[in-house]
Amino acid sequence: MKIRLHQFLSRTGYFSSKSDAKQAVWDGKISVGGRTVRDISYEFNPSKREVEVNGSTLTIPENYSYFILNKPKGVICSRINKHESFLGKKSVFDIFSDGIDSNTAGSLVTVGRLDEGTTGLLIVSNDGILVNEIANPKNNVGKTYILRALSKITSKDISSLRDGIEISYSDDGGQVRYTTSPANVHRINDYSIEITIFEGKKRQIRRMMEKLGNRVLDLHRSSIGKLELDEFSLNPGQYLEVAREDIISRI
Repeated sequence: MKIRLHQFLSRTGYFSSKSDAKQAVWDGKISVGGRTVRDISYEFNPSKREVEVNGSTLTIPENYSYFILNKPKGVICSRINKHESFLGKKSVFDIFSDGIDSNTAGSLVTVGRLDEGTTGLLIVSNDGILVNEIANPKNNVGKTYILRALSKITSKDISSLRDGIEISYSDDGGQVRYTTSPANVHRINDYSIEITIFEGKKRQIRRMMEKLGNRVLDLHRSSIGKLELDEFSLNPGQYLEVAREDIISRI
């Protein structure tokens, strides 16, 4: 049975979003049957042709796995490359390496990413459809964080976060500019707030605070939708396998 290449890639669980999968094709990173394919609509039979990305063979898992992880500080949400290994970086996927079979561990991806210094709730799965449903900003899934800042957070700061903040920074691809969507913000004390965002751009909350002339000291994701980390009683670095319904029913 034939399938389009971008559909196959999304179902492998390897990519964190459909756009990442498509970009990999356009960048010439995907080969089918030993030949580089740059057409996302290319049709093929996965049982007859092997698909590879950066030398790794991709397959659609026969059984999907779902994990809730309390991400500790100091680990990154991607697989370690040679340069990161040289620097001594650690990956969240290292946490799973001894607890589950190697095939499942190798197919896992994170639902969105938390930067190295951010802790808290992380969904990890090899179900590409679920990953895309939760990570897609069009589905308006809120992610809630507890934030502690270096300086006092003023009422004006909270109003700005609620209204949206213009962000501008230089990246490898050039200058990035966007205005954040309105956030839900509740004050905890002078230095801490609870903030819910409905998008997940790179280092977004940290950049929002920097634009306000402040700096994030601690950032902890407490929930995704109605899925609360506290209900699982996990210490940092611990994870729990759950059913798909346990996640979907709360998102």
